[in-house]
Amino acid sequence: MNIHEARLADAAAIAKVHVDAWQTTYDGLLPDDYISQRSCAQRLQKWTKRLNNNSHSQQTKTYFTYVAENEAGKIVGFIDGGLLRGNSATYKGEIYALYILTAYQRQGFGKRLVQAIATRLSELGLTSIVVWVLAGNPAINFYQALGSQLIGHKTLKIGNAKFIEFAYGWRDTQILLTI
Repeated sequence: MNIHEARLADAAAIAKVHVDAWQTTYDGLLPDDYISQRSCAQRLQKWTKRLNNNSHSQQTKTYFTYVAENEAGKIVGFIDGGLLRGNSATYKGEIYALYILTAYQRQGFGKRLVQAIATRLSELGLTSIVVWVLAGNPAINFYQALGSQLIGHKTLKIGNAKFIEFAYGWRDTQILLTI
């Protein structure tokens, strides 16, 4: 297992993981037509832009993406995070997304990716992190096992349907670095 900061050359692999993991994660949780709208070409364009922007802003970088590679060097998961999107007196950092291909879940990739983001955010003085998780997503158990606490919720509207998203947080990222 290898964890490293994403490079522009990783964009296509990240896009593929993003679409594949998104489809398996949200199958049965979100409408099928909403899930099927995601494409590798669409994600590739977004990831290329995101990673290209990151490579040009090294001095003021407050957004990070890490990838997990299996033993053969294939990218099987990713995490991205940075400054909290929103306001909170307690939480300053945020995990924006964490996706791992189904075949590689429960093998430590997720934990190592969360630790990579927690370490990087800690280096910026951001020692508290929040992550938003759709109700019904099995990842809730993963975040709870890593010591997060339920800190809030919000309602999302997708099409004509409403969904609940829960916020889980760590007040001190040191817990993530020692598990």
